[in-house]
Amino acid sequence: MRRLCAVLGDPQHDQPVVHITGTNGKGSVARMVTALLGAHDLAVGTFTSPHLEAINERLSRNGEPISDAELARVLTDLATLESLLDEPASYFELLAAAAFRWFSEEAVAVAVVEVGLLGRWDATNVADGTVAVLTNVALDHTDGREGWRLRVAEEKAGIVKPGSTFVLGETDPELADVFDASPAAAIWRRDADFACVDNQLAVGGRMVGLRTPEGRYDELFLPLHGAHQGENAAVALAAVEAFFGRPLEPALVHEAFASVRSPGRFEVVGRDPLVILDGAHNVSGAEAAATTLAEGFYAADGSRRLVVGVLTGRDPHELLDLLGAAEAAEVVCCTPDSPRAMPAAEVAEIVRGLGGRARRVDDVADAVRAAVSGAAATDVVLVTGSLYTVGAARTACRSIAGLTVPP
Repeated sequence: MRRLCAVLGDPQHDQPVVHITGTNGKGSVARMVTALLGAHDLAVGTFTSPHLEAINERLSRNGEPISDAELARVLTDLATLESLLDEPASYFELLAAAAFRWFSEEAVAVAVVEVGLLGRWDATNVADGTVAVLTNVALDHTDGREGWRLRVAEEKAGIVKPGSTFVLGETDPELADVFDASPAAAIWRRDADFACVDNQLAVGGRMVGLRTPEGRYDELFLPLHGAHQGENAAVALAAVEAFFGRPLEPALVHEAFASVRSPGRFEVVGRDPLVILDGAHNVSGAEAAATTLAEGFYAADGSRRLVVGVLTGRDPHELLDLLGAAEAAEVVCCTPDSPRAMPAAEVAEIVRGLGGRARRVDDVADAVRAAVSGAAATDVVLVTGSLYTVGAARTACRSIAGLTVPP
């Protein structure tokens, strides 16, 4: 990756970077940071992964994905230069390099860059973040052997560069020594230096109050579902304060948070029945989805139906158990479009082993149609298990009567 960027003229150094890692919440925090920076009239480039419906989503400027023509041009330029390398670049490396090249050409004022995997050896770590963010450390992309939390924390902390501000959302005291050993000039810790001090359910989202090293911001409306989004908001606000080195104008914070959208993260696309898309793909994500459902999305006279497609390398038994597969009226099992997908038949067997009612519908779009058509108006249909599942479902929902998917 360093060789590829060198051939491009090291565009990753052409603007300051807010670098974001963590097991869960990276995408939401990236969107919040982008909105907060954009509210200050800055041109903001954002690189995230994976995409839901179109690869263009991974590269955006002020929230607008790169156009087909621009993406084709940047990737074509990379293809002509790749011959100068002594080994081919990977899919993710090419996309990360394309993002850095495009941000440089667009002369963005700041880049918000989401890590793809862990941190230290991730392709995005050729950039040096002015601010490094770690949302949390949970079970994902690991063998789960003894000491895994410590090893994962060490890899994620590898994005912290000398002189940066490290905004730390993980609060486990057993990992404190790992983070204290980082080369950051300053470490801002959640609950000590910044926090979500008020987090209430509101119509259409959350009403939160946030405390930062520079001040306090009350009654902020966040149009996202789940108490965990209040914690993500605290991390994002602290990151942007660290970037500017000063408190933010409260009116701009209100404006920015009210504009945030996070497609595929507990996104409501239908009302009768209630249809929700959530990319929960690990145990922590499933816990958050279950908690959010229980808090305000169950009708007393309705049933819960699940559409689930998962990837291998996760623990589908625990994920399905947390999502309430055994109690659901039906679990429609599908196979997401990924070489790492677990076959729908295997997922169905796990559901039955938990005591649930499973139906196999291999294609994601057909699975969503089957679940929605079989649901009563008072039912809840949750589509989950992987962002690959949710992306395909989101596309399918555009052609299902009664469902509305924002652009």
